[in-house]
Amino acid sequence: MDGPRWTVEELAGRAGVTVRTLRFYGAKGLLPPPELGARRVGWYGAEHLGRLELIEELQRQGLTLAAIERYLAQLPQDVGELDLAIHRALVASWTPESAEEASREQVERRAGRALSDADLDSLTAMGALHRTDDPGVFKVDPGLLPLGVRVLDVPIPLETLLAARAVVRLHSRATAHDLHRLFRDTVWRPYRESGPEPAELERMRELTDRIQPMVVQALVTAFQRSLAEELARPHPEEGAGRAEGQ
Repeated sequence: MDGPRWTVEELAGRAGVTVRTLRFYGAKGLLPPPELGARRVGWYGAEHLGRLELIEELQRQGLTLAAIERYLAQLPQDVGELDLAIHRALVASWTPESAEEASREQVERRAGRALSDADLDSLTAMGALHRTDDPGVFKVDPGLLPLGVRVLDVPIPLETLLAARAVVRLHSRATAHDLHRLFRDTVWRPYRESGPEPAELERMRELTDRIQPMVVQALVTAFQRSLAEELARPHPEEGAGRAEGQ
């Protein structure tokens, strides 16, 4: 097992749940079994913590344990901690205004490490944290924070993070605008002009809200494929070895 290792008690404390809850999740198949070490001590790793964080986010969305079990069953068997963090960020994005206020100590506890002022600046640039009027209090995006903490170990300048966020926001706003206009002109407007009953209008609004998770997942999937194709495409201005390294 690569990376950090925890006993069941340590994992429970890190995840903010009880040992009994961990054993229940294991019995239900929501949590993979631990790796057995000396004296048959069970060791848990980052993948277990990532799975627990995803379960927590799914529960926040109101999913039952049966629904969570079905969701997790669709994940690949070799899903890693980064993939789990991406899934959690996607699920959290289904709820607008999901940011929570937390002190610096609470942010460090959730991050699982001490954070320097430069780390906080980087997490803010990534959108994982938002500063408030109180310098010691932040608004935390629960879906983005685990991903942001992982990026801290990569030597990316703060200016690059800010520029990357600006690019993403610019194109995501344009995409959201075009999708909204498309849905408004081809679905919503003709539906309203057909003269539906008020109850049917309300049902249509509810269906529109339910479409959001599907659109978010479709956009992320399309972006991942486009990014993979871009990284695999050779660039004339770079040597083959350099391109492969990137």
